[in-house]
Amino acid sequence: MSEDHFAWGLVGPGRIAHRFADAVHRLPAQRLACVQGRDAARARAFAGAWSKDGAVVGWSTDLAALLSDPAIDGIYIATPHAFHAAAIEAALQAGKPVLCEKPLVPDAATAQRLVALARDRGLFLMEAVWTRFLPAYEVVAGWLRGAAIGPLRAIQSSFCFDTPFDAAARAFDPQQAGGALLDIGIYNLSVTRWVLQQALGAVDEAPAMHAHVLRGPTGVDHRLSVMLGFAGGVASQFVCGFDGAADNGLRILGQHGHVALPDTFWEARRALLCRTGEAPVVVERPFGINGFEYEIAEAVRCIRAGLAESPLMPHAETIATLRWMDALRAQIGLRYPFE
Repeated sequence: MSEDHFAWGLVGPGRIAHRFADAVHRLPAQRLACVQGRDAARARAFAGAWSKDGAVVGWSTDLAALLSDPAIDGIYIATPHAFHAAAIEAALQAGKPVLCEKPLVPDAATAQRLVALARDRGLFLMEAVWTRFLPAYEVVAGWLRGAAIGPLRAIQSSFCFDTPFDAAARAFDPQQAGGALLDIGIYNLSVTRWVLQQALGAVDEAPAMHAHVLRGPTGVDHRLSVMLGFAGGVASQFVCGFDGAADNGLRILGQHGHVALPDTFWEARRALLCRTGEAPVVVERPFGINGFEYEIAEAVRCIRAGLAESPLMPHAETIATLRWMDALRAQIGLRYPFE
């Protein structure tokens, strides 16, 4: 790894991986070196799509070959959730730092094992919760830390979209760790934790949990409605689902007003501060590229600094969020691996 160049290897050439490749392609001093996928035609097509502007992206169906390439500085993993753990472990064993799509893995015990491996090997590992790195969230953090809306009272969010049922699709397939909670509810939980950290400085790790689930024909959760009750009376309510539409906003309620990220909160470009009796303050924070550039820049910064984790998305945060998801699944009788 040179000081002015960083080469990525990509595992899992799916839809979200194109967003990563686009950001890397347009970031200075970074490049996508090679992509690995189980399907040769898909891997070849992905590599061809990003071999442009003088850059040539290699491709392979052999994960071991990708990981043994000394020219690759870091690995980005975007496979379906059920296959994250094997790819992470292989990369760490091969001495490669890892940025892996959310959820890092489907359960807390597996995350703990992989975090221990990363620390033992002295290698960087981060869950790619890109929301936490967005400029709009920096603005909101300032408002919450400064108590702009007074003491925190509640958090409300939704992440729902209507998608046709397909038993073989990643979202609905239990063998690929499908289901709304793992796929999109992680954003509601992660942002709940983030708000508590900014407003209160800490998270009550043992909230009261009340969940209602709608399970589909394959057994995974199609929709989940959750209420979390924290010490001091703060509550978080959210719904996530594949079977209907929602405003997909985030509202943070305080004694003297509220903060809103009104549109697709997980990729927010606009934040509103609404204090009682005052005109709303509207702040626009557009992406520099497509939003992924901020987490990528943080990963590269940490890898170059020899860090095992990012202070903005530490291992403990990944594990704590997965513990909440484990507890929610236990409450609704949905265990992973799905039964």
